[in-house]
Amino acid sequence: MHRALGILTVVAYVTLPLGSESFEQLLVPTLLVGLVYSAFAIFAFPFAQRRGTAAAAVYVLVQLPLGFVLFALSGAAVGGVLLLVVLVAQSVLLLPLPAAAAVAAVIPLIHVRMAWPDGLREGLATLAVTGFTVVITELLVREQRARAELALANERLRGYAAQAEQLATTQERNRVARDIHDGLGHHLTVVQMLLQAARAVIDTADRDRLDGMLAKAQDQAKQALTEVRRSVAALREPRPEPLVDALRALASEVTEAGVPTDVEVRGAPRGSRAEVEESLFRAAQEALTNVRKHADATAATVVLDYGRADAVRLQVSDDGRGMVEQPGGGFGLVGLEERVAGLGGRVSVDSAAGRGVTLTVEVPA
Repeated sequence: MHRALGILTVVAYVTLPLGSESFEQLLVPTLLVGLVYSAFAIFAFPFAQRRGTAAAAVYVLVQLPLGFVLFALSGAAVGGVLLLVVLVAQSVLLLPLPAAAAVAAVIPLIHVRMAWPDGLREGLATLAVTGFTVVITELLVREQRARAELALANERLRGYAAQAEQLATTQERNRVARDIHDGLGHHLTVVQMLLQAARAVIDTADRDRLDGMLAKAQDQAKQALTEVRRSVAALREPRPEPLVDALRALASEVTEAGVPTDVEVRGAPRGSRAEVEESLFRAAQEALTNVRKHADATAATVVLDYGRADAVRLQVSDDGRGMVEQPGGGFGLVGLEERVAGLGGRVSVDSAAGRGVTLTVEVPA
C-alpha cells in the first residue's frame, strides 16, 4: 500500500498543471510547495507510521495546511485535490478511524472561497471522494490485518499439528509397548512354564505327556511370533473369536501351565466394540500371567459380568500369597491402566498378604 500511495503522489504532482487557469502565474511557488508536500508524503509518512500516534498527528497537521496552500497556488488544480486525497488515505493508516474521518471532512473546505453554488457543488463532490477514500482504505487495512492474523493462525495450526503428531507418535509407541508386554510376555511365560514342566518329566516314561507339553510350547512360540508381527506392524485388528471363547482358551492355557482356572459369565454375553474386548482380554491375560509368575496360587477365577447395560466388568482373582509390592509398581499394570483409561474405564486392585489378588476392570460398553 505504501508503494501505491507513493506512485499516486508522483502522478498527482505531475498533474498539477492540469485544470488550472492561474498555474502559469505561480509556476515556481506551486512546484516548490508541491515538491515539499510530495517529499513529505513519500519519505516522512513511513517515519511517522513507525513513531506512533504523536508523530502521525504532527505529520497530518503539517501536511493538511500545506495541502490547502498548494491547492490555492495551483488554482484548484486536479493534482492538488489528488494530493489531499493521498493525505486522507495516509490518515486512515496513521490515525484512529474517527480522526481520519475528521480529516476527510475538513478537506472539502478548500472550496470555501468559491461562490456558494459552485463551492457547495465542488465541496460535496470532494467530500464524496474523501469519504470513499476513507472507506476503501479502511477495508484494505482490515483485509491486510485479516491476512496477517490468518498467517499467524496458520503458523499456530502448524505448531499444533506438529504437537499432535508427536503426541500421536508417543501414544502409538505406548500402545505397541503394551501389546508387546501383554501379548509376547504372556506367551513367553507360558512357554517357559511348559518347558520347565517338560524338563521335570523328561526322564520319565510318560512320552505322551512330554510330547503334549512340547507341542503346546511350540504353539505358544508361534503365537508369540504372531504378536510380535502385529506389534511391529502396529496393526489394530479385532480379535477373531468372541471374548468369552478367547477367555476360556486363555484359562485353558493357564490350567495346562499348572494353575487351574475357571471362567464364569454373568448375564447374557453381547458384542462390544473391538477395542473394549481387546482391552478386557489383555487385562485377563496380564492378570493370569502375574498369577503364574508371582502368586504361588492353586486356583484362579475369571468373571465376565454383563449385568450392567452400559458397562462390562472383568474380575480376575486368585488364592495366592497376595501382592508383595504396591499396586501400580509394574509396567504391565501401568500399561493396562493407560489402555482402560483411554476407553473411559477404570482399574482397581484388591490384595492382602495370604488372600490373593483381585483385579477388577470396568469399561463402558
